[in-house]
Amino acid sequence: MTEEQIIRNYEIAREQYAEAGVDTDAALQKLQNIALSLHCWQTDDVTGFENLGGSLTGGIQATGNYPGKARNIDEVRADIEEVNTLIPGHHRLSLHAIYGDFGGQKVDRDEIEPRHFQSWIDWAKANEMKLDFNSTSFSHPKSGDLSLANRDKAIRDFWVEHTIRSRRIADEMGRQLGSKACHNLWVHDGAKDLTVDRYYYRELLKESLDRIFEHRFENVKDAVECKLFGVGLESFTAGSHEFYMCYAMQKGIMATLDMGHFHPTEETYDKISALLLFSPEILLHVSRPVRWDSDHVVILNDSVQMLAQEIVWAGALERVNIGLDYFDASINRIGAYVIGARATQKAFLQALLSPIERLRRYEAEGKGFERLALLEETKAMPWQAVYDYFCLKNNVPAGESYIKEVERYEREVTLKR
Repeated sequence: MTEEQIIRNYEIAREQYAEAGVDTDAALQKLQNIALSLHCWQTDDVTGFENLGGSLTGGIQATGNYPGKARNIDEVRADIEEVNTLIPGHHRLSLHAIYGDFGGQKVDRDEIEPRHFQSWIDWAKANEMKLDFNSTSFSHPKSGDLSLANRDKAIRDFWVEHTIRSRRIADEMGRQLGSKACHNLWVHDGAKDLTVDRYYYRELLKESLDRIFEHRFENVKDAVECKLFGVGLESFTAGSHEFYMCYAMQKGIMATLDMGHFHPTEETYDKISALLLFSPEILLHVSRPVRWDSDHVVILNDSVQMLAQEIVWAGALERVNIGLDYFDASINRIGAYVIGARATQKAFLQALLSPIERLRRYEAEGKGFERLALLEETKAMPWQAVYDYFCLKNNVPAGESYIKEVERYEREVTLKR
């Protein structure tokens, strides 16, 4: 589409939405302020820079062998810079501890320091991005099936030290970049088969967490992430939803809700308002589970739309930190990045364009038919024209035109790796 077509389509859409009582300009301003935390691990299938073989443990696996994955820190950064040219708005980057700039040196996880991530901070400044951080408990000789809940105190001590250091790194990122960094703690701890010591393992996990969070860092937003199960850890997960929800409430930190970390029949959106009544903020990992936590590329499906609706309709945009979390190695990795990020933005735009006041009035008046009818009609409203205009205003390809740019980058960059 030409620029003139995009503008003309937007003007028509703006009039149509105005008739429904929706201000599209106001919606776009709110969308402009929604910063997604892009996940660095989509570029290289969660390999990082410790073990270039990239073998994963802890219930994590990237499937597929599409050519062109990033092989080093420069290629990871180049790919993220390319992605940034295809997603409207200004966004953050989430790093795992295994993505440090170690200069070819062996730095164990209980030895990492802010200096190993200074080049990331400098890069983020140059690219007008903020950073978030994650401790990394998987894919290490001391990972096994248990880390912070391990019976061996020496192993627990190792991971406690690693996580404290990770929080210190996040604090430095937040300090230098002038925006608090979310630090997300997820450990895979669990058991493949039956265990008779569930209470004991959770007691050990709580003890380790208490040591980790003994001191607060003023530039960090701490979060703990639950999971239903992991591959090879199907029978027991120490850090369940109930465990971490209670722990987060007790400690005054965030609970992380990953869309793939619950039972397949559970919808994450329904947990948003329940948690926000008791917690100032929460952290989200937007993903797409297919029968299990398979971390497929996010698409504009019902689950993502309902998630965005719940946040927007609760007036909670400023209380929810939105991160992406998937790693698909079966298709072009740059394209996967862009599809997922744009799908997430589209879901939030649709929610922002909802005639929520009219819907609430129908509900308050007991007009169930009218409410349902209007919800159905809004699905066919011209929101895509509004999103295309959003792309245009941000100097980003609109509609399907970004596909050609992804293909160009593949020809000129990734296929040459």
